[in-house]
Amino acid sequence: MSRFIFLITVFMLFTDCSRQQIEFAKGQHDLVFSTLATRWDEAIPLGNGMLGALVWQNGRNLRISLDRADLWDLRPMQNLDKPEWKFKWVYRQWQNNTYRNVQQFFDAPYDRNAAPSKIPAGALEFNTSRLGKIRDVRLILNNALCVVNWESGARLFVFVHASEPVGWFRFEGINERINPILVQPPYVRKTDSGEENPVTGQDLRRLGYPEGLVSSTRHSITYNQQGWGGFKYQIHVQWRRENKTISGCWSISSHFPKWKTQADAENVVAQSFNKGFVHSYKSHVDWWKNFWAQSSIDIPDSALLKQWYLEMYKFGSAARKGAPPISLQAVWTADNGKLPPWKGDFHHDLNTQLSYWPAYSSNHLDLEQGFIDWLWKYKPAFEKYTKTYFETNGLNVPGVSTLTGEPMGGWIQYSFGPTVSAWLAQHFYLHWRYSMDKDFLREKAYPWIKSVALYLNEISVVDPQTGLRKLPLSSSPEFFNNSRKAWFKQTTNFDLALIRWTFEKAAELAGELGLQEDADQWKKKLSEWPDFAIDKKEGFMIAPGVPYHISHRHFSHLMAIHPLGLFDWSHGERERQIIRNSLANLEKYGSDYWAGYSFAWLGNLKARAMDGDGAADALRTFARCFCLPNSFHVNGDQSGTGKSKFTYRPFTLEGNFAFAAGIQEMLLQSHSGMVRVFPAIEKSWQNAEFHHLRAEGAFLVSAKRKDGHVIYVQVFSEKGGILNLANPFSDKSLIITGAEHTQVSEGLIVIKTKPGDQIEIRRK
Repeated sequence: MSRFIFLITVFMLFTDCSRQQIEFAKGQHDLVFSTLATRWDEAIPLGNGMLGALVWQNGRNLRISLDRADLWDLRPMQNLDKPEWKFKWVYRQWQNNTYRNVQQFFDAPYDRNAAPSKIPAGALEFNTSRLGKIRDVRLILNNALCVVNWESGARLFVFVHASEPVGWFRFEGINERINPILVQPPYVRKTDSGEENPVTGQDLRRLGYPEGLVSSTRHSITYNQQGWGGFKYQIHVQWRRENKTISGCWSISSHFPKWKTQADAENVVAQSFNKGFVHSYKSHVDWWKNFWAQSSIDIPDSALLKQWYLEMYKFGSAARKGAPPISLQAVWTADNGKLPPWKGDFHHDLNTQLSYWPAYSSNHLDLEQGFIDWLWKYKPAFEKYTKTYFETNGLNVPGVSTLTGEPMGGWIQYSFGPTVSAWLAQHFYLHWRYSMDKDFLREKAYPWIKSVALYLNEISVVDPQTGLRKLPLSSSPEFFNNSRKAWFKQTTNFDLALIRWTFEKAAELAGELGLQEDADQWKKKLSEWPDFAIDKKEGFMIAPGVPYHISHRHFSHLMAIHPLGLFDWSHGERERQIIRNSLANLEKYGSDYWAGYSFAWLGNLKARAMDGDGAADALRTFARCFCLPNSFHVNGDQSGTGKSKFTYRPFTLEGNFAFAAGIQEMLLQSHSGMVRVFPAIEKSWQNAEFHHLRAEGAFLVSAKRKDGHVIYVQVFSEKGGILNLANPFSDKSLIITGAEHTQVSEGLIVIKTKPGDQIEIRRK
């Protein structure tokens, strides 16, 4: 009997794909095309934080580009083991006007050398020419599923499992035998890959890898590739044919010497394949159903609304606990025969930081956890870097780093920038403020920020002219490019904002933990630094004596406004006027040399300035002019409308995710200690609503606006505490349920909450 049951089970597993229908929920925000893209960077993106896939057309073949986040060539960057590799040596070269030595010694190797670098995995191709003309291609956001329909009645489903290290494809209604072909990256053969540089990518042959080994059976292919220093990876694909259906499963495994050994791709596929396509798809859909249940929005601008859902889809595809952080391209490495733009690395001068902006108020702290865990894991490596290069105690982080946190070089002002760890510290702080996890505060948030504060204090010097502290050399990322002029003798507003923020938050968190001696120490250190360089008419300058008089892609001189919130609309008219002047001056010099992420960042700045029309306009420009049809942000203006003189198209993700954060800033703000609903919406938005956006204090907030009036606000208190809600109602006649202790005034509603309280506030 047991043998009979076993045989029936095997039969069901082998036939589930041909007998059962795949259910999927089309949505109004899906991507829909009449044909497949013919470029990799316009492909349909799928991913789960570790594995990624791009579905597109390569000549006669349908191509699924495959990627894995930890495929890296980790050979050390040249010259970073030399005795000259010291911050004080850089300072001497700057001081002696021999700065070219720095450029040649530390900057040039990044451009010259192919590695270290993220590397591509390979691709699967299917000759679909006999299936006829494609009727439509759809990315179904609800289920993270790509569906391709042919006029002949054939259909293809493709997905990357949300929580398992596998991807699946399934052809239905086909008479032809369409077996996959595994395409290796051109590590040993020449391709016509066009111009080569760190931005457009370098030829893969420069890595010096041997040709990979491919072995096949009737229904499987295995590809093994050796990399540098004992690194290797494997791709395995397995498929079966039942009637007019072909279903296949693939995976990628990686192996680094001395790392914990993981199951290889062949074994991973075998386990998943036995469960079957339908079984795997069901658990995949369950994950995405939970993802979309975390929060939602509805605004009357359909283009902005769709873009927000596309960005959150990509965030759900690119971020995971247990996976590496979101790099420049995350799990969608270039599939064009070259290394990815800027080597697909971790740029901590802006890119990783902006990529996690939407995690907090969108209520996806679980996905942000992967970034926090990675930073904490490599904290010892960062401390070693700090001790070696800056010759101090405490903590800084390389501004450009590998998978394992090692420095890579590049433009030295940001690749070895003195305040990188301070901007990264904000993610520890925000994780605490949005979760109110006291253990996290005690064990990680305060220790990280304390270590950064210790380092900043040690690296600083006293200015003999003012008696206040300053950095020996300071910068504002990419202002004056990579010249000697890019270093400032006086501390820039960028560095100063991060320094002042660090000491302020170190004192705040020490106070939260009852460490009064620490808190007093950090307050004293904060008082030793100067105020910001601010022009009465033009607002924030780049540095003392250096006004913002050029169009520039980075708004780093405005860090004190956003994201750090040291200057805020809630602080009164003086700071409001400085914010107005700063933004007016930014726009005065125009967007000629802005990138796409500049417009996304501007949307956030405008929202913090309570300018809903300005925020919406900036975010529309981003979506219309700096995104490809598949929603990928490509840095340069693709519209031909002259929004920027940058028209190139290297794909990176930080602009996409900064856009999502900008929409959320328009709908909910809580950074000032007060929760505000619809604080910066466009004037024409008479109707809008959102559900379960997260506010600082661990409050989940829902609100609805109809015909220009707020109808209700609902709040779920995860951890308890005082809720300060800016009163969005036009009168004091309110119905408040679920709260025992409330105070209501014209401008403020104060509610004392307990963990688990569900509160609703309505007009009578």
